[in-house]
Amino acid sequence: MSKAWTHWGTSQHVMTLRLPTHDAGTRLEGPVLGRASRGGDFVFDPFDAYRARLVTNPNVIVAGSIGVGKSTVVKMMVDRALHRGRRVVIIDPKGEYDALARAHGVRPLVVGSDGWCWPASRDPRRDREFLTTLLECAKGRPLSDDEHYVLDRGHDALAPRRRERVLAALFSQVSRYLSDTTSTPERTVALLLRRFLEGDLAHLFDGEGSPMKLDDPLVVLDVSRYWGSEFIALAALSAVAAAQNLAGHEELGYIVLDEAWALLGDDASMKWLQGSWKLARARGISHVLVLHRWTDVAAAGAEGSAQRARARGLLRECETVWLFRQPPDEAAEMAGVLGLSERETRVLSDLTRGEALVRYGRARSVVQVIPSPSDSEITDSDAAMRTRRA
Repeated sequence: MSKAWTHWGTSQHVMTLRLPTHDAGTRLEGPVLGRASRGGDFVFDPFDAYRARLVTNPNVIVAGSIGVGKSTVVKMMVDRALHRGRRVVIIDPKGEYDALARAHGVRPLVVGSDGWCWPASRDPRRDREFLTTLLECAKGRPLSDDEHYVLDRGHDALAPRRRERVLAALFSQVSRYLSDTTSTPERTVALLLRRFLEGDLAHLFDGEGSPMKLDDPLVVLDVSRYWGSEFIALAALSAVAAAQNLAGHEELGYIVLDEAWALLGDDASMKWLQGSWKLARARGISHVLVLHRWTDVAAAGAEGSAQRARARGLLRECETVWLFRQPPDEAAEMAGVLGLSERETRVLSDLTRGEALVRYGRARSVVQVIPSPSDSEITDSDAAMRTRRA
């Protein structure tokens, strides 16, 4: 008789091999988002998943082509979070969250018109980092050592009498250098600050009166007036900065950043977002980044650059990803960014509308998102296409 060799395998081995077996889903309790293709109802909340040790951070990425269900699942997650008493700030670059705002009794705030944004922080070091980010983003390149010195010296002078309008206070210190006939670090800093007070970037980070108060459980910050302009990164950054006020509340909170490439494509803004990303657990904030194309990540700096490496690292650190249908070339780019298997890459191109490959920690589920009848009020993105005459 010949020997028959066998191998005892556990569910952990099957998970590692990513074989198509029964999918038990997250086994979390709460409102259903959809149904796993090889299992039952699929429930997911980033904070519940963190407490259940399914993931090690609460940040979420949602990616996919246009019209495949990204905004639907984001709005469903937000709506369920609000009903659980959580707080949400949405950075809306295209005015797509009006219905969700109305359903919860609020109106979107137009950044640059309804008020200006400033992060609430008691940490002088983080304040200085944010100021540096603003000026570098406006300048389009890093500050020089001399310009850093001018900014640091001005900020130190403000520290004993902390002011709400920081940019205006700093400008008052260096405005006299505008009359210099030669380029000096003081004049460069003064010119940059003037843009935020009187120029093309006015009303984003400074203005008359107090900054926006994000007191409602749901705040939708509309930055659509900057959509398609070179200032979209700064506009999105102003909204994200204001959303940091969530950290001052006892409730857990979400920051939803639609069209996240706006920050990923700007190195200074992306570095600041990376710092906020790493503090998500300590602050009780889940960042939800929404992307259309993964080539947007490739556009974040040249091949081999530190900027592109930072963008890829930021996304790879996220353990929860909702991946909707992608064309084959985009799926290949995604596989490189997230380290997807060959099988997972093939699945992305075969997904139907509303279907997503969900990665949460070491687990994977193929989920059909199923909005409830009450969800249609906030998730219907095609209403305008149906009601407008051809």
